[in-house]
Amino acid sequence: MNPTIAEQDEVVVGSVEQAPSIRWVLASLSLSMLLSSLGTSVANVALPTLAQAFAASFQEVQWIVLAYLLAITTLIVSVGRLGDITGRRRLLLAGIFLFTVASVLCGVAPTLWLLITARAVQGLGAAIMMALTIAFVGETVPKAKTGSAMGLLGTMSAIGTALGPSLGGVLIAGFGWRAIFFVKVPLGILAFLLARRYLPVDRQGPKTNRVGFDHVGTLLLALALLAYALAMTIGHGSFGFLNLALLLAAAFGVGLFMRAETRVASPLIQLQMFGNSMLSTNLAMSALVSTVIMATLVVGPFYLSRALGLDATLVGLVMSVGPLAAALSGVPSGRSVDSFGSDRMTIVGLIGVATGSFILSIVPAWLGISGYIAPLVIITASYALFQTANNTTVMAGIRQDQRGVISGLLSLSRNIGLITGASVMGAVFVFASATTDITTARPEAVAAGMRITFAVAAILVVVALAIGVGSRALAKRQSLARDTT
Repeated sequence: MNPTIAEQDEVVVGSVEQAPSIRWVLASLSLSMLLSSLGTSVANVALPTLAQAFAASFQEVQWIVLAYLLAITTLIVSVGRLGDITGRRRLLLAGIFLFTVASVLCGVAPTLWLLITARAVQGLGAAIMMALTIAFVGETVPKAKTGSAMGLLGTMSAIGTALGPSLGGVLIAGFGWRAIFFVKVPLGILAFLLARRYLPVDRQGPKTNRVGFDHVGTLLLALALLAYALAMTIGHGSFGFLNLALLLAAAFGVGLFMRAETRVASPLIQLQMFGNSMLSTNLAMSALVSTVIMATLVVGPFYLSRALGLDATLVGLVMSVGPLAAALSGVPSGRSVDSFGSDRMTIVGLIGVATGSFILSIVPAWLGISGYIAPLVIITASYALFQTANNTTVMAGIRQDQRGVISGLLSLSRNIGLITGASVMGAVFVFASATTDITTARPEAVAAGMRITFAVAAILVVVALAIGVGSRALAKRQSLARDTT
C-alpha cells in the first residue's frame, strides 16, 4: 500500500519536497544492514587462509574478527547519539563511505596489523550503519508498517550472516583472500548512492537550540565496553586474572560513566530513560536471547563434527540452515507484528526460542542431522520474530532526538549478548562435556555437553519470558491505576 500524503509529510524532514519512495528508502537501509552483517561473517571463513598468508598464529588472526566486533560494540551507542545531534542522513553517508574505504584498505593491506587496523575502521563504519538504519525506520516508515520494515532489516541481517561463509569460501578459492574485502566496495558505493538519493534530508534546526556532544561520557562508555568485550573474548575460553581485571575495570567504568552523566547538560544517555521499565525490559530480553542464539554458533560445529561425525562441508551446510531460516522468517515476522501487535509477538517469539532450546536439551544423538536441524529452525525462526517485535516495541513512540541513541542501545544489547554468549555458553559447553580439550572429546561427551548447554539456554529464555510477562503485567496495572485516579 502506498503511503498517504499525511504519512509522506511525516518523512519529509527539513524539506518541502515530496517524500521519496518508501521502497527505495528501505532498499538503501537494507543494503546498509546487509553490508554490516556480511562484514562479520565473511571474515570468519578466511581465518585459516589468513594465518597461512601472514605466517601468523590462529590467536593473532582472530583479531581480524575481534577488531571489527570490538569497534561496533564500543562505539555503537555514541554514533547513534551523534546522529541525533548532527543529522542521521549525514552521518549514515559518512559511515557507508568509511566502511567502503576501509574495505579497500583491508584488501590492499600488506601486513596483518595493518589489516586489523583497517578492520577496526571498517567496524566504526558498520557501527554507524547498524545504529542508524533502525533509527531511520521510525522516521521514514508509516507506523502501521513499522513491523514489516523491521522484519525486512532482520532478514537482510540474517542473509548477510548466512551468505558470508559460502560467499567467502567461493571468493577465496577463486580469487584469493583479498577478494572477500574488495567485493564489498561496489556494494558500498551502491548503498551510498541510494542513501544519498532517497533518504530524507536532515532537519536544520537553529544553532542556538542544538545540544552539545558528551565527549567525557562517550570516552568513559567506550572504555568500559571495550574492557567488557576484551574480558569476554581474550583467553579463548579460559578465564584468568587478566579477564577478571578487565571485568572489574568495566564495572568501574560503568560507575564513572553513570556519575558523569548526572553532571553534564547534554548526556550521551539520559539515565532516566531506564526508569521506563518497558525499555529496560526489552533491552534485557534482547541481551539474554542473543546470549542463547550464540550457543547455536558455539556448540553447533563441535556437536555436528564430533558427535554426529559430519565432515567440514556438511557442517557448513547444516550451520547455514539457522541464518537461512531467520532470513525466510523476517518478512512474515514483520507482517505478524503489524497484524497482531509487537507485545504479543515478542512473547510468542520467546516461547518459540525456549521450545527449540528445550528440544535440543533432550534430543538423542541417534536422530542425527534431522534431530538437530528441526529445533534449530524453531529457535532461529522464533528469534527473527522476537527481534522484529522487540525492536518495534522499543522504537515506538521514541522522540525524534532520541531515535539514534535508542537504536544504538538496541544494537548494543544484542552485541553484548553475542559476546557474552561466546564466552559463557562456550564455557558451559566445555564444562558440561567434562573435558579440557573439546576437539578431542568423545562423541558421547560432546552430545551430553550440547544437551546440558541448551538446557541452560532454555532456562535463560524462560527468565527473559518471565521478565517480559511481568513487565507487561505491571504496565497494565499501572495504566489501570492511572485511569481510576
